[in-house]
Amino acid sequence: MIELHAFDDPRAQAAALAKAVSDALAASLAQADAASRATLAVSGGTSPRAFLQVLGSEQLDWPRVDVTLVDDRWVPEIDAASNARLVRETLFDPAQAARSARFLPLVDVASALNAHVAALNANPTHALPDVAVLGMGEDGHTASLFADAPEWPHITAETCERFVAVHPGSAPHPRVSFSLAALKRVPHLFLLIAGSRKRDVLEAATAASQDNAISKLANDRGVRLDVYWSAN
Repeated sequence: MIELHAFDDPRAQAAALAKAVSDALAASLAQADAASRATLAVSGGTSPRAFLQVLGSEQLDWPRVDVTLVDDRWVPEIDAASNARLVRETLFDPAQAARSARFLPLVDVASALNAHVAALNANPTHALPDVAVLGMGEDGHTASLFADAPEWPHITAETCERFVAVHPGSAPHPRVSFSLAALKRVPHLFLLIAGSRKRDVLEAATAASQDNAISKLANDRGVRLDVYWSAN
Protein backbone atom coordinates (compact mmCIF):
# COMPACT_ATOMS: atom_id res chain seq x y z
CA MET A 1 0.00 0.00 0.00
CA ILE A 2 1.26 3.47 -0.90
CA GLU A 3 0.49 6.58 1.13
CA LEU A 4 1.41 9.78 -0.73
CA HIS A 5 2.45 12.91 1.17
CA ALA A 6 2.77 15.79 -1.35
CA PHE A 7 4.61 19.08 -0.86
CA ASP A 8 5.20 22.17 -3.01
CA ASP A 9 8.31 23.15 -1.08
CA PRO A 10 11.30 20.78 -0.68
CA ARG A 11 12.07 22.36 2.69
CA ALA A 12 8.63 21.41 3.97
CA GLN A 13 9.11 17.94 2.50
CA ALA A 14 12.46 17.51 4.31
CA ALA A 15 11.02 18.75 7.62
CA ALA A 16 7.95 16.51 7.43
CA LEU A 17 9.97 13.41 6.52
CA ALA A 18 12.51 14.09 9.27
CA LYS A 19 9.67 14.32 11.81
CA ALA A 20 8.08 11.11 10.54
CA VAL A 21 11.37 9.20 10.62
CA SER A 22 12.24 10.55 14.07
CA ASP A 23 8.80 9.54 15.38
CA ALA A 24 9.16 6.03 13.89
CA LEU A 25 12.58 5.59 15.51
CA ALA A 26 11.27 6.86 18.85
CA ALA A 27 8.38 4.38 18.67
CA SER A 28 10.79 1.52 17.92
CA LEU A 29 12.97 2.48 20.88
CA ALA A 30 9.95 2.81 23.17
CA GLN A 31 8.81 -0.72 22.35
CA ALA A 32 12.18 -2.21 23.30
CA ASP A 33 14.01 -2.55 26.59
CA ALA A 34 16.55 0.08 27.60
CA ALA A 35 19.50 -2.01 26.35
CA SER A 36 18.07 -2.43 22.86
CA ARG A 37 18.82 -0.32 19.81
CA ALA A 38 16.98 0.86 16.71
CA THR A 39 18.42 0.81 13.19
CA LEU A 40 17.89 3.47 10.54
CA ALA A 41 18.93 2.91 6.91
CA VAL A 42 19.18 5.95 4.65
CA SER A 43 19.88 6.52 0.97
CA GLY A 44 22.60 8.52 -0.75
CA GLY A 45 22.69 10.70 -3.84
CA THR A 46 21.84 14.39 -3.90
CA SER A 47 18.13 14.28 -2.98
CA PRO A 48 18.45 13.25 0.71
CA ARG A 49 20.97 15.92 1.76
CA ALA A 50 18.43 18.47 3.04
CA PHE A 51 16.39 15.76 4.77
CA LEU A 52 19.48 14.31 6.47
CA GLN A 53 20.55 17.73 7.70
CA VAL A 54 17.12 18.33 9.26
CA LEU A 55 16.94 14.82 10.70
CA GLY A 56 20.34 15.25 12.33
CA SER A 57 18.97 18.05 14.50
CA GLU A 58 15.94 16.07 15.74
CA GLN A 59 15.97 15.41 19.48
CA LEU A 60 16.08 11.64 19.79
CA ASP A 61 17.89 9.05 21.91
CA TRP A 62 20.62 8.95 19.28
CA PRO A 63 23.13 6.92 21.37
CA ARG A 64 20.71 3.98 21.00
CA VAL A 65 20.42 4.38 17.21
CA ASP A 66 22.47 2.61 14.56
CA VAL A 67 22.64 4.37 11.21
CA THR A 68 23.45 2.42 8.07
CA LEU A 69 22.78 2.72 4.35
CA VAL A 70 20.14 1.21 2.10
CA ASP A 71 22.92 0.76 -0.45
CA ASP A 72 26.33 2.10 -1.36
CA ARG A 73 28.78 2.12 -4.22
CA TRP A 74 31.92 -0.01 -3.92
CA VAL A 75 34.24 2.99 -3.65
CA PRO A 76 36.42 4.41 -0.86
CA GLU A 77 34.62 6.67 1.58
CA ILE A 78 36.67 9.67 0.41
CA ASP A 79 35.17 9.26 -3.09
CA ALA A 80 32.49 11.81 -4.02
CA ALA A 81 30.25 8.90 -5.08
CA SER A 82 30.29 7.34 -1.60
CA ASN A 83 26.95 7.38 0.21
CA ALA A 84 28.83 6.91 3.49
CA ARG A 85 30.59 10.21 2.85
CA LEU A 86 27.23 11.97 2.49
CA VAL A 87 26.01 10.55 5.80
CA ARG A 88 29.14 11.64 7.64
CA GLU A 89 28.81 15.15 6.17
CA THR A 90 25.17 15.54 7.22
CA LEU A 91 23.90 13.34 10.08
CA PHE A 92 27.33 13.05 11.68
CA ASP A 93 28.38 16.65 11.36
CA PRO A 94 29.85 17.65 14.76
CA ALA A 95 27.10 20.23 15.23
CA GLN A 96 24.31 17.66 14.88
CA ALA A 97 22.49 15.87 17.69
CA ALA A 98 22.73 12.69 15.59
CA ARG A 99 26.53 12.66 15.90
CA SER A 100 26.13 10.42 18.99
CA ALA A 101 24.51 7.63 16.94
CA ARG A 102 26.61 4.67 15.77
CA PHE A 103 27.39 4.51 12.05
CA LEU A 104 27.59 1.14 10.29
CA PRO A 105 28.95 1.61 6.75
CA LEU A 106 28.31 -1.05 4.11
CA VAL A 107 31.60 -0.79 2.22
CA ASP A 108 35.15 -1.87 2.99
CA VAL A 109 37.16 -1.75 -0.23
CA ALA A 110 40.07 -3.48 1.50
CA SER A 111 37.98 -6.66 1.19
CA ALA A 112 36.69 -8.52 -1.86
CA LEU A 113 33.11 -7.52 -2.65
CA ASN A 114 31.46 -10.95 -2.46
CA ALA A 115 33.36 -11.92 0.68
CA HIS A 116 32.38 -8.64 2.31
CA VAL A 117 28.70 -9.11 1.47
CA ALA A 118 28.82 -12.63 2.95
CA ALA A 119 30.35 -11.17 6.12
CA LEU A 120 27.60 -8.54 6.34
CA ASN A 121 24.95 -11.24 6.10
CA ALA A 122 26.65 -13.20 8.87
CA ASN A 123 27.01 -10.19 11.15
CA PRO A 124 24.04 -9.65 13.51
CA THR A 125 25.16 -6.06 14.16
CA HIS A 126 24.05 -5.21 10.61
CA ALA A 127 20.43 -5.91 11.47
CA LEU A 128 17.30 -5.45 9.41
CA PRO A 129 16.39 -1.76 9.76
CA ASP A 130 13.48 -0.63 11.88
CA VAL A 131 13.18 2.39 9.57
CA ALA A 132 14.46 2.83 6.01
CA VAL A 133 14.36 5.82 3.68
CA LEU A 134 14.58 4.89 0.00
CA GLY A 135 15.23 6.89 -3.12
CA MET A 136 14.19 6.00 -6.67
CA GLY A 137 15.70 6.39 -10.13
CA GLU A 138 13.76 7.25 -13.26
CA ASP A 139 14.23 3.64 -14.39
CA GLY A 140 12.29 2.48 -11.32
CA HIS A 141 15.26 1.15 -9.36
CA THR A 142 15.35 1.65 -5.62
CA ALA A 143 18.29 0.95 -3.34
CA SER A 144 20.75 -0.57 -5.85
CA LEU A 145 18.25 -3.06 -7.23
CA PHE A 146 18.80 -2.47 -10.95
CA ALA A 147 16.78 -4.57 -13.40
CA ASP A 148 19.69 -4.61 -15.86
CA ALA A 149 22.12 -6.16 -13.35
CA PRO A 150 23.07 -9.81 -13.92
CA GLU A 151 22.06 -10.45 -10.29
CA TRP A 152 18.47 -9.22 -10.89
CA PRO A 153 16.71 -12.61 -10.55
CA HIS A 154 18.70 -13.37 -7.40
CA ILE A 155 18.28 -10.01 -5.70
CA THR A 156 14.53 -9.72 -6.30
CA ALA A 157 13.17 -13.26 -6.10
CA GLU A 158 15.54 -15.99 -5.05
CA THR A 159 17.42 -14.68 -2.02
CA CYS A 160 16.26 -14.18 1.55
CA GLU A 161 19.62 -12.68 2.49
CA ARG A 162 19.67 -9.13 3.81
CA PHE A 163 22.53 -7.92 1.63
CA VAL A 164 23.43 -8.53 -2.00
CA ALA A 165 26.23 -7.52 -4.37
CA VAL A 166 25.02 -5.78 -7.53
CA HIS A 167 26.77 -4.90 -10.81
CA PRO A 168 24.42 -2.46 -12.62
CA GLY A 169 24.63 -2.33 -16.39
CA SER A 170 23.49 1.29 -16.64
CA ALA A 171 25.30 2.84 -13.67
CA PRO A 172 28.93 3.02 -12.59
CA HIS A 173 30.48 1.03 -9.75
CA PRO A 174 29.52 -2.29 -8.21
CA ARG A 175 27.17 -1.89 -5.26
CA VAL A 176 26.22 -3.34 -1.88
CA SER A 177 22.48 -3.20 -1.29
CA PHE A 178 19.70 -4.48 0.88
CA SER A 179 17.78 -7.12 -1.07
CA LEU A 180 14.15 -6.73 -2.08
CA ALA A 181 13.16 -9.42 0.43
CA ALA A 182 14.86 -7.46 3.21
CA LEU A 183 13.20 -4.17 2.25
CA LYS A 184 9.79 -5.83 2.29
CA ARG A 185 10.35 -6.76 5.95
CA VAL A 186 11.24 -3.24 7.14
CA PRO A 187 8.49 -2.08 9.55
CA HIS A 188 8.66 1.62 8.59
CA LEU A 189 9.48 2.21 4.93
CA PHE A 190 9.69 5.69 3.37
CA LEU A 191 10.38 6.89 -0.18
CA LEU A 192 11.83 10.35 -0.85
CA ILE A 193 11.34 11.67 -4.42
CA ALA A 194 10.85 14.97 -6.23
CA GLY A 195 9.61 16.24 -9.58
CA SER A 196 6.84 15.29 -11.98
CA ARG A 197 8.91 12.69 -13.83
CA LYS A 198 9.55 10.57 -10.75
CA ARG A 199 5.92 10.84 -9.66
CA ASP A 200 4.90 9.57 -13.12
CA VAL A 201 7.34 6.66 -12.82
CA LEU A 202 5.97 5.75 -9.40
CA GLU A 203 2.34 5.98 -10.53
CA ALA A 204 3.02 3.79 -13.57
CA ALA A 205 4.88 1.27 -11.43
CA THR A 206 1.98 1.15 -9.00
CA ALA A 207 -0.78 0.93 -11.62
CA ALA A 208 0.58 -2.22 -13.27
CA SER A 209 3.27 -4.72 -12.42
CA GLN A 210 6.56 -3.80 -14.07
CA ASP A 211 9.98 -5.42 -14.11
CA ASN A 212 11.62 -2.93 -11.79
CA ALA A 213 12.25 -2.80 -8.07
CA ILE A 214 9.85 -0.01 -7.11
CA SER A 215 6.97 -1.77 -8.86
CA LYS A 216 7.72 -5.05 -7.10
CA LEU A 217 7.83 -3.24 -3.77
CA ALA A 218 4.77 -1.03 -4.33
CA ASN A 219 2.59 -3.90 -5.54
CA ASP A 220 3.35 -6.17 -2.60
CA ARG A 221 0.23 -6.16 -0.43
CA GLY A 222 2.28 -6.76 2.71
CA VAL A 223 4.26 -3.54 2.25
CA ARG A 224 3.30 -0.04 3.33
CA LEU A 225 5.36 2.63 1.59
CA ASP A 226 5.03 6.24 2.76
CA VAL A 227 6.00 8.43 -0.18
CA TYR A 228 7.23 11.95 0.52
CA TRP A 229 7.09 13.80 -2.80
CA SER A 230 7.91 17.39 -3.60
CA ALA A 231 6.86 19.09 -6.82
CA ASN A 232 10.22 20.90 -7.02
